[in-house]
Amino acid sequence: MAHPLQPVVNALSAFTHQSGVISRWLAVFMVIATSLVVALRYLFDYSSIGLQETVMYLHASLFMLGAAYTWQQNGHVRVDIFYQKFSPLKQRTVDVAGTLLLLIPTCLFLLWSSWEYVNTAWAIGEKSQEAGGLPFVYLLKTLILLMPIMMLVQALNFLLQQLPGMTNPVAIEESTEADHG
Repeated sequence: MAHPLQPVVNALSAFTHQSGVISRWLAVFMVIATSLVVALRYLFDYSSIGLQETVMYLHASLFMLGAAYTWQQNGHVRVDIFYQKFSPLKQRTVDVAGTLLLLIPTCLFLLWSSWEYVNTAWAIGEKSQEAGGLPFVYLLKTLILLMPIMMLVQALNFLLQQLPGMTNPVAIEESTEADHG
């Protein structure tokens, strides 16, 4: 019998997985935009501030929106000589403690401390100070709020997955992605 919270875990996992799919496309667009910047500059002696800022926006979006997905896929770099030697139960205990004591408080602090900053950017419709720059600085600054929100979603997903009887939906998601291309 499936755990009653399994549909919640599946939905949270799917949400985080979709952020990863978006991040993959952001990486592709960033490579294309960077190539355009270089080609325009060196082949046609033309420089576009807007295109250069587009690369910056894509780069920021890629990392800020891809952080939760990277965690979901266990892709973060760990530099720990002790953790790798722990038993799976000890590793799980460290992961849960780190999520509860470090990750969640840090994300909540980021939300609290940056809320007014982002709100002000939206209130004034902040745009680039560069001539020819993008008029969407307020959208870029919104990533400061989106990243901790997405990390909190993944933290909830991770913590729920630690409950007895819960299955890991990542394998399910990977198979459905292969089915849909």
